[in-house]
Amino acid sequence: MEAEDGTSVDMEALIRRLRLHRPGPSPYDPSPAVTPSTAASAAAELFRPRRAAVLVCLFRSNSGELRVLLTKRSSSLSTHSGEVALPGGKAEEGDADDAATALRESEEEIGLDPFLVTVVAYLEHFLSKHLLVVVPVVGILSDMQAFKPALNVAEVDEIFDVPLEMFLKDENRTSEEREWMGQEFTLHHFSYEKGNQKYIIWGLTAGILIHAASVVYQRPPDFAEKRAQFNLPKYSKECSSMP
Repeated sequence: MEAEDGTSVDMEALIRRLRLHRPGPSPYDPSPAVTPSTAASAAAELFRPRRAAVLVCLFRSNSGELRVLLTKRSSSLSTHSGEVALPGGKAEEGDADDAATALRESEEEIGLDPFLVTVVAYLEHFLSKHLLVVVPVVGILSDMQAFKPALNVAEVDEIFDVPLEMFLKDENRTSEEREWMGQEFTLHHFSYEKGNQKYIIWGLTAGILIHAASVVYQRPPDFAEKRAQFNLPKYSKECSSMP
């Protein structure tokens, strides 16, 4: 990986350090189980958020720069169509853990062989605008040449990569203030150009990558992050997606 001062950092040292990372307790753990005295009707309405995982897949470029894989979602999808995203998706019953979810979805979406990825860390949980609890899984792709992308065209239009460190810099970034579920927060937008293509990385994906870059580079971003921890609704009838 390439630091700001131009020195090269050993990837094995990075792997060892990231394996020691321990995220804080999730603010999105489900409510305690309903006691027998609670009315059955209330129990039926309790909100249980679904879980998802995304892969923050890092690799070192030929120049020594640490980069992260991203996708542009298919324009035909019903949600988040055409948006930039990290590979990943909802947990399924057969998934052993969050890493299994992230790796399975990455293989389905972009043909990334799970055996090429070394999972090194889990990051703090995020809440999507559809009330999914999203777990970022950090993985290292040591042999980029062995990765032969095979896009699932029903889900992904493109795959590309960007420097991870860009998410700590106050360059090519805009932001807007939002409020949701009584919490104020900042929505970040990063622009990235490659050839004649321009990509906008924003919302949940940008938030996860700001946090991932902060953990990897061991420093805060050059701008005010202003991330909120939302309070999950107790009952399903109280749920509302982010506008």
